Amino acid sequence: MVPSSAGRSPAPSRVGFSLFGAGSPALSRRTLMRGTALGAGALALPAALAACGGDDDKGSDSGSKEVSFGSNYSDPVPKTAMESVLKGYESKASKTVKINTVDHNTFQENINRYLQGTPDDVFTWFAGYRMQFFASQSLAADISDVWSAVGSGFTDALKKASTGEDGKQYFVPFYYYPWAVFYRKSVFQQRGYTPPKTLDEFKALCEKMKTDGLNPIAFADKDGWPAMGTFDYLNMRINGYDFHVKLMAGKESWTSSQVKQVFDTWRGLLPYHQPGANGRTWQEAAQSLVAKQSGMYLLGAFVGEQFTDADRADLDFFAFPEINSQYKQDAVEAPIDGFMVSKKAKNTSGAKDLMKYLATPDAELLFLKSSPNNVATHKDADTSGYSQLQKKCAELVGGAKQVSQFLDRDTRPDFASTVMIPSLQSFINNPNDVDGLVKSIEDQKKTIFTT
Repeated sequence: MVPSSAGRSPAPSRVGFSLFGAGSPALSRRTLMRGTALGAGALALPAALAACGGDDDKGSDSGSKEVSFGSNYSDPVPKTAMESVLKGYESKASKTVKINTVDHNTFQENINRYLQGTPDDVFTWFAGYRMQFFASQSLAADISDVWSAVGSGFTDALKKASTGEDGKQYFVPFYYYPWAVFYRKSVFQQRGYTPPKTLDEFKALCEKMKTDGLNPIAFADKDGWPAMGTFDYLNMRINGYDFHVKLMAGKESWTSSQVKQVFDTWRGLLPYHQPGANGRTWQEAAQSLVAKQSGMYLLGAFVGEQFTDADRADLDFFAFPEINSQYKQDAVEAPIDGFMVSKKAKNTSGAKDLMKYLATPDAELLFLKSSPNNVATHKDADTSGYSQLQKKCAELVGGAKQVSQFLDRDTRPDFASTVMIPSLQSFINNPNDVDGLVKSIEDQKKTIFTT
């Protein structure tokens, strides 16, 4: 959670950056987070999260060999992958890492109080806005000295994505993953489907899938954030990346004709979406793709976590289709995940030593070996073992003209949590009052962005 006072904090400057260096796409902010309440007392802090870090002095800097690690990697595949990474560090450094794994959404919802309480030494988090926010609130430790040791392994763009408003580094990037329309190759081959390039082709494919007895588009929004990806792509395809960035910064009106067109276009696509989305998790929607009940799914590459090793080779994707020929398929969403050190860490020296290890290609590849759904950030990571899907992910992002980070990393945390989550869920339930919807969003935006 982010307290209400967050609404009075100045938003970080929106500086674009390239993930791969000069001439590559500009990257903005996103967070894969569902913050349903902002008031400091709105949610009870779960015992598991409150216990993270502990109250004893085992983790003090006085020669301790134990580092505590707060993790939101709660799903089986990434949880196992992260455990393998930390075991690798233990073997290499002859130190112990105490892992405190908390349900992904619970971790995000309570992150602010967690960091103000007794947090772990190192914790999992995201690049961009949310990293900058906690750095500006003095809840994250400056790790510029870590970057002095490991910085040569990352592009200037990734360093910028890890830098706070004060010019210091607070984040170590680990991997990134694009959002795209995923499908099973065997289903497309069996049915004779062809990946569409334009919206008209996309709708024609959806109609064919309905005729064939499939849910054309798997869909879920119980956790509040998945539908943001659909909004982002529609907005960037219809109005372009620059408009999207300005809208997220509160500099464009939600009652504009451009935004209304986004929702009107989405309304025309909703009949092709799996019904009952607000009662379904993304994992449940993914299982309908696994079971060949749905033909497509707009999600991040982490959808591969829901596939067995045998089935993962059957997973493929295409870029979200073109709507406006002026903007084509130029923009791609590709969030960056990584790690931070708590300002209140009990073992700061141990935490920074662990961060140096997490900034190595060996650590990244160890994670990707168990969770081959993402792309390593380190320059020297060996990509020869990448699956065809990973190679395609890297090509998609590398060929993009602009790269966004997702709606709730691209805007103020209070606006994303208290306005956009309920607004998009409301739209899914009742898509016929677009005028009322955008007016409500705009009214709330004016209040939040002027505080």
